[in-house]
Amino acid sequence: MSIKKNSIFIKKISDIENFELPKYQSEEASGVDLCASIKSDITIPPWEKEIIACGISVSMPTGMEAQVRPRSGLAFKHGITVLNTPGTIDSDYRGEIKVILINLSKEKFIVRPLERIAQMVFSNVTKVEFKEVDNLDETNRGQGGFGSTGK
Repeated sequence: MSIKKNSIFIKKISDIENFELPKYQSEEASGVDLCASIKSDITIPPWEKEIIACGISVSMPTGMEAQVRPRSGLAFKHGITVLNTPGTIDSDYRGEIKVILINLSKEKFIVRPLERIAQMVFSNVTKVEFKEVDNLDETNRGQGGFGSTGK
């Protein structure tokens, strides 16, 4: 199976020694890891949040977006997740990518320089045109939500 590759331009902003650009950690990974571009440890107390700089900015083709998502290991082992998950990076944004981490555990969490803190996945965007109507088509489900289809 062939995977379509798009060119994404990336600018290194970080001045941290040994900082590496994002990369895929396995051949079939869908996301690249984002690292903390910080000079010293940042402690996140339980139920608190911090914005962590990632040391890069990107330029992607119109019609694409980048989504910032939690790393499953940090979420499971430490209760660390991305607060606005998935965070959206629009194709016209050129600022530094930053991640809002929140600590949902009972223990403080220390973010260390160059630590992999989140992942970034690129996807295509579909633009829609809204057409206002008085009524929508009927379905079996109708307005049922929040568990209406079963457990």
